[in-house]
Amino acid sequence: MLNAILSLAMIAAFLLLIGAWKRWRRDGFSQQMWLMVAAALVIFANIAIWVVPDEKGNSLVTGEVK
Repeated sequence: MLNAILSLAMIAAFLLLIGAWKRWRRDGFSQQMWLMVAAALVIFANIAIWVVPDEKGNSLVTGEVK
């Protein structure tokens, strides 16, 4: 279940970036574009916190303690 949630979060972050790019192409630099980029970066950071293992090889996704 967690893998599906992380996958949906990645899709949402990429869609935010695509939406920001389209807004930039249409209106130029705007506050909404920057907010969309910031939201995507926050989502990417949260996914990295869950997925990237520490120095012992543990990650929050696997839940394994080595």
